[in-house]
Amino acid sequence: MLKHVSFLTADLEAVLAFYERLGGVTEKRLTTAEGHRRGVIRLGDGRLQFFQIAGEPPRPHAHWAEHIAVFVTGLREILPALREAGVTISRDLTPSPSGRDMAFVLDPDGRQVELLEAGD
Repeated sequence: MLKHVSFLTADLEAVLAFYERLGGVTEKRLTTAEGHRRGVIRLGDGRLQFFQIAGEPPRPHAHWAEHIAVFVTGLREILPALREAGVTISRDLTPSPSGRDMAFVLDPDGRQVELLEAGD
């Protein structure tokens, strides 16, 4: 069973707020013994961990093939709200291969995030 996936971030507060908008719950926000800022956000049963480390910028790949996928409820309502908040939509609303609504957005570090309608 996967415990978490960990990423570097340029702005811990911004990245945690972004994933909270997608339904995530911040479980940890602290400074490590080494002086790095660390946050953990729960998305369903999974967790994303982010470290903000001075001099270590995130380097996400721009291609959609490297991404985080998140089920959301009400994607048709969420997507315009994200756009209005300045979130970059990298792939607009389209049907997924399974027929569900799907879109891709960029998180504050430029990481691709697939939003997939959770519906039945």
